[in-house]
Amino acid sequence: MKKLALPEPINFPGKSTHFSAECWFDDTCILDMDYFVKTLSGIKAKGVRPELIGSIITHYASKWLPDLSTGEGSEVLSPKNFEDSPESVTALWMKKRFFVETLVGILPPEKDSIPCNFLLRLLRIANMVSVEPSYRAELEKRISWQLDQATLKELMIPSFSHTCGTLLDVELVLRLVKRFVNFDEAVRSGTALIKVAKLVDNYLAEAAVDANFTLSEFIALAGAFPEHARATDDGLYRAIDTYLKAHPGVTKQERKSLCRLIDSRKLSPEASLHAAQNERLPVRAVIQVLLSEQTKLNNNKQQIDWSGSFISGTRSPNAGIINDQPPARCMSKREMNVQQMEIKRLKEDVLRLQSQCMTMQAQIEKLLEKKRGSSFFSWKKIIVPSLVKHDKIGEVDRETDVGFIGRQTPVDMKTRLVRGRTPNKWRKSLS
Repeated sequence: MKKLALPEPINFPGKSTHFSAECWFDDTCILDMDYFVKTLSGIKAKGVRPELIGSIITHYASKWLPDLSTGEGSEVLSPKNFEDSPESVTALWMKKRFFVETLVGILPPEKDSIPCNFLLRLLRIANMVSVEPSYRAELEKRISWQLDQATLKELMIPSFSHTCGTLLDVELVLRLVKRFVNFDEAVRSGTALIKVAKLVDNYLAEAAVDANFTLSEFIALAGAFPEHARATDDGLYRAIDTYLKAHPGVTKQERKSLCRLIDSRKLSPEASLHAAQNERLPVRAVIQVLLSEQTKLNNNKQQIDWSGSFISGTRSPNAGIINDQPPARCMSKREMNVQQMEIKRLKEDVLRLQSQCMTMQAQIEKLLEKKRGSSFFSWKKIIVPSLVKHDKIGEVDRETDVGFIGRQTPVDMKTRLVRGRTPNKWRKSLS
């Protein structure tokens, strides 16, 4: 048995140690698993960083179990592996199980010390060789911590259970996702949640082509995330459309249940256009998409109108100089929301002022109409021009006027006007 020979000049000063894992394992790599564990324990005792310990483990495991490698050059990793042994299939199976369980037992407990994709490959082999449930639970826990670093290729773990009808292990992914979502905010960030939601949407689109993929499994996995986890629902819409294509026997009620997962306000214009012409969607879902697009267009139009009025109203004589300056930074989503709220408040103020102006105008018209009605029966305005005495030009006998209005009737007034009329001079000359 070949053992690892440590070079003399190499020291382990703790976190300042810098070397690669490949320098420890060349063609004379350790073949005995127990000796590897003892050697690794000695390295840990020297205070080596957890990331370096993880790189040593991944390199050693990929060297002697090619299933754990990424597939690039796995044929030439080592001339000796488990498949080269003349042992029976059962013995090889048991050896792989012991190898995986040993690796899980020596993994460093620190987060991010082992790549998530390597853990997913290790979990795939663990399910294939049926390791103990405790080791599988430990791997699932470690993967859930770093699920935002996983890729779709590694997440598509086949199902090795005879009770599962799907080709992919959907129940495993659902357990990983639920555990990740239930983590505290200190463990996972909002960005990580968005990444995992996008990853699961892509996973659903791939798993939807399976005829044995049930509707309850699809809804459970797609609905495991809160509403704010998806910035856009295009990926979820693509997965639902793929599922409806692969399952033409889905009932109308089941189609409605699927479409309730989609928020039509989060669809892009391209996805909305496709959904509006999609015959597989229920009519109600299509109408909601059309209404959402109409609302978006109206909001954009109002925002453009208001912003245009603000720009034209605040234009300064130095507009040409201002335009020569570099463009301002793009506003954040929070700033845009604040601006939209301010615009909405101003619009409400304008509408309130318009209603007040209309009320005041109605009151003024009512007063004018009342004044016109009262002056219609006032004879003062009718007789004032004819009651002017010609003794002095421009003077009005107000006492006579008031007294006359108080005593005379229209007939008496006419008689008085006729009697008080003087003939013209040209008539006297003719007589």
